[in-house]
Amino acid sequence: MRALYTVLLYLATPFVLLRLLWRSRALPAYRRRWGERFGFVTPPPAPVAVWVHAVSVGETLAALPMIRALVARHGERHVWVTTTTPTGSERVQALLGEAVVHTYAPYDLPDVVARFMRRVRPAKIVVMETELWPNLLRAAAAREIPLFIVNARLSPRSFRGYSRVPGFARRTLADCAQIAAQSDADAERFRQLGAARVVTMGNIKFDQAVPDAQVALGRALRGRLGERPVWVAASTHEGEDELLLGAHRQLLQTHADAVLLLVPRHPQRFDAVARLIERERFTLQRRSVLGALDGSPAPIDAQVLLGDSMGEMFAFFAAADIAFVGGSLVPVGGHNVLEPAALGLPVLFGPQMHNFIQARDLLLDAQGGVGVDAANLAETLRALFDDPARRIALGVAGRAVVAANRGALQKLLTAIGEV
Repeated sequence: MRALYTVLLYLATPFVLLRLLWRSRALPAYRRRWGERFGFVTPPPAPVAVWVHAVSVGETLAALPMIRALVARHGERHVWVTTTTPTGSERVQALLGEAVVHTYAPYDLPDVVARFMRRVRPAKIVVMETELWPNLLRAAAAREIPLFIVNARLSPRSFRGYSRVPGFARRTLADCAQIAAQSDADAERFRQLGAARVVTMGNIKFDQAVPDAQVALGRALRGRLGERPVWVAASTHEGEDELLLGAHRQLLQTHADAVLLLVPRHPQRFDAVARLIERERFTLQRRSVLGALDGSPAPIDAQVLLGDSMGEMFAFFAAADIAFVGGSLVPVGGHNVLEPAALGLPVLFGPQMHNFIQARDLLLDAQGGVGVDAANLAETLRALFDDPARRIALGVAGRAVVAANRGALQKLLTAIGEV
């Protein structure tokens, strides 16, 4: 089965490269640094204590406290960080700079993985969430390099997919030194696939710190927006923006001065979403043209503010009264609902939350979050804007959920250090 997987992956490689070229039309970074994806990286100046892999922005931000702790333990340039997407790469470089060595991750081809391993020679490998790469796992085990899958989650949908190849899944998972699952349910699904070394450590996204500078930026932005009702739709996807703009149009019928902070998940969609907003005849302001917010006190009077900037999600949350988290009205699986909850915002999300089941359930059980769909989103927003006491209660409950579930990061660092 591994041989079949590898042959199919080799056959797919030309199409993978064509897809990179296709995506580079909107984001030119996709056509750069291809050598890194094939393992052609410069050997590090010092031994690599830990190689951390985080796919894109969400995983990178979740891993950030862990990476900083590893740098503090092992020293600068002793931690190698890989991502798969240019946006993840940009976040690593912006947030960690020269403290780590950063490249794209190698494709899961035996010769590519071997080349990368020969050059990097990591002492340990830490893979965020659910990146099960059979050839990487086999290469690590063959070299006796402990590989950890951390903050691991396995949705029922993914479990059903892996269950179709039970022997392959079991042998792949056997190459892991340890799987640190987010929840007992995730851990049990891994065990049912045949994983032997599984523990529940919680979700390190609960340990993500709220950046003070971002909160200050958000307050400055709110100062420009004034006392208007403000809601943010964060990490939205194609097919979702239309639904959110429709809900905002309904909200404007009763709250004529309301403003929507619309923040697409992927930067290559910024211009397309701006055109959509104008086509729907909303007045538009783009964050990218505002510049520094602590200068001119001129008010922002647009109906929709497009969050076309990187690394300012906490600022957008800090400027809002209510947060909707995207990827949940379309079959993406949702995004991190804990970030707005940590700021004490009422958190709304759609029915498609299979990637964040534990966080969703915790917020719902504590009455710190509200499930919605496209049909009732506008009415839910109206009710919350008209009931400040309920907004505050939801925010307090959500913040308490985040505080009560901290501690996974320290457990994880201890486990990595013990092996």
